[in-house]
Amino acid sequence: MTITEQVQGDVVLVSLQGRLDGNTSASLESTFAKLVEQGNGKFVFNLQGLDYVSSAGLRSLLSAAKMVKVIQGKLALARMNEQVKEVFDMSGFSSIFKLYETEDEAVNAIK
Repeated sequence: MTITEQVQGDVVLVSLQGRLDGNTSASLESTFAKLVEQGNGKFVFNLQGLDYVSSAGLRSLLSAAKMVKVIQGKLALARMNEQVKEVFDMSGFSSIFKLYETEDEAVNAIK
């Protein structure tokens, strides 16, 4: 999995590409923890390039959401493909996260 970060104002855009599973979820958790330690508090995860998400991947996203809650920040997910959206719907995660069609919508919603 590839993780890229881009800062847009006071929002950090985190793009994920590949598979978010047991082999890659620790990498996301580590990267996200570093971003929080650097003082960032608003995040948009662009999931357009995410091919697959497993239960371990869902746990890493939930961990990120909990971290954001602790620092009283904001987190939104954007550009989810149908496969990944189906996993979120079946697991109930669609009701936990704020989901947006585009990155811009997500950024504007958490500003």
